[in-house]
Amino acid sequence: MPDTKPRVLITDSINLQAAEILKDDCEVIYEPKLSHEELLTRIDTVDALMIRSASTVSEDILAKAQRLRIVGRAGVGTDNIDVATATKQGVIVVNSPEGNTIAASEHTVGMLMALARHIPEGDATLKNGQWIRSKLVGVEVYGKTLGVVGLGKIGRRVAKACLALGMKVNVFDPFLSKAMADELGITSVTFDEVLEKSDFITIHAPKTRETTNLFNRETFARCKPCLRIVNCARGGIINEEALAEAIENGQVAGAALDVFEQEPPNPDGPLFKLGAHANKLVLTPHLGASTEEAQVNVALDVAEQIREFFQHGYAKSAVNIPLLRQDMLDPVKHYMPMAEVLGHFIRQMAKGAAQSVEITAKGDLSQHRTEPLTLAVLKGLLSTAREGVNYVNAPSIAEENGIQVKEASTKKAGNYLNLLEVKLTTEDRAYTVSATLISEEIFRIVEVDGYQMALKPTAYILMTPHHDRPGMIAKVATVLGEANVNISALQVARKGPSAGGESIMVFNLDNPPSDELLAKIGKLEGIYGSLYINL
Repeated sequence: MPDTKPRVLITDSINLQAAEILKDDCEVIYEPKLSHEELLTRIDTVDALMIRSASTVSEDILAKAQRLRIVGRAGVGTDNIDVATATKQGVIVVNSPEGNTIAASEHTVGMLMALARHIPEGDATLKNGQWIRSKLVGVEVYGKTLGVVGLGKIGRRVAKACLALGMKVNVFDPFLSKAMADELGITSVTFDEVLEKSDFITIHAPKTRETTNLFNRETFARCKPCLRIVNCARGGIINEEALAEAIENGQVAGAALDVFEQEPPNPDGPLFKLGAHANKLVLTPHLGASTEEAQVNVALDVAEQIREFFQHGYAKSAVNIPLLRQDMLDPVKHYMPMAEVLGHFIRQMAKGAAQSVEITAKGDLSQHRTEPLTLAVLKGLLSTAREGVNYVNAPSIAEENGIQVKEASTKKAGNYLNLLEVKLTTEDRAYTVSATLISEEIFRIVEVDGYQMALKPTAYILMTPHHDRPGMIAKVATVLGEANVNISALQVARKGPSAGGESIMVFNLDNPPSDELLAKIGKLEGIYGSLYINL
């Protein structure tokens, strides 16, 4: 430890036991109600920042954080931290991915039971002097089918509890294999089957491009009538306007929400205008992690990581920088973003539960230790359907899901100086994607399932396999243009040497295509489908 202790600023209402852990090794400043403007004036005087959800570590904060070395989020989500900017500035971001698992899973089960038995309304009417029994007839959960969307640690605990209640549990999760499902006593199903068969649905997925508005007018219309749905995961996965309409028309018998599109929710929003149907809602103000034990657990976990960082230079739950020796990380650090993008890209390409992933370093890259690249690939791969994945826990999450991880190296890299190839094998088939680093911060995806290309990894990518004949580009471009979706770049790749076979168009887009637009493109004559990749 240096002669001058590192200064740790704690904002938000974080359990004071965190300060106790840090006080011997650090100078602790506890300011639980610091405003954003006040934080701007103080941030350049501290070496570490510890926050919950009230504070925002935005780009303007980080721009003034000349001394800052680590930010600790006492909780799972890091949405209120500009992780990309922090990474560029060498600031480590840590969280507590498991500290509130029990609290969140128990709250979900509690919300499910409250919804099934009208507990909130029964309490409110009785306290109001009313004895109303006939209008508060509930339903039993025993023998009913529960659909679980996302089977992370919280989803597993909820599934286990509901199995104990006598429910049949169906799970939709892109990483759940049949063998793992059999071991857990649950059934792996498609998302469509969750909609069609569930009496109750609970959501345990992160908010991503794929899950935003996952439950909307169209999906609610496909649900089993009189569905009851619970969301204690992330706001925005359920479209609140669509939910209100589904409750009013009777498609949804009830909903229990702990999270909202906007927090606090707009009191003039659709959920607060249900009138006579308001009793079909159970609402709580984001209490999933609000237990005494969870608040202590996440505070202690993050405080210990900050202390460990200043003592030994690493943290066990780093979101953006791996737990690796510097001599191992330095030779491949410029390849890390490329490796993470490849993992994220290939998981969105693939169908079916993942069985194995193989990472092969080729050319100049084969001369270095590739463990950091494997961690980056796994982080990108798993983050498509898991929350709280980082470089440290990614291998254990892969192991929990029965994903075999393989590493290989070869000096042969074809026409490239360096090449990183990722092969993902699922229950469907094997998929491959490769990329090469051009300079320290520039890389290109050069092969996708046998198609050779030079793809710039932008936010919105559309891939359309098609019959190789004249006029195909115009067909897709016209549909995109009519939908006001601009094309920033386009390339065509073919596997065979001449026209007439199967080719693929790859579009870099300036804005994301809607699900309806993707479906329309996929139905064009000569087009074999449409795949949207969101990076």
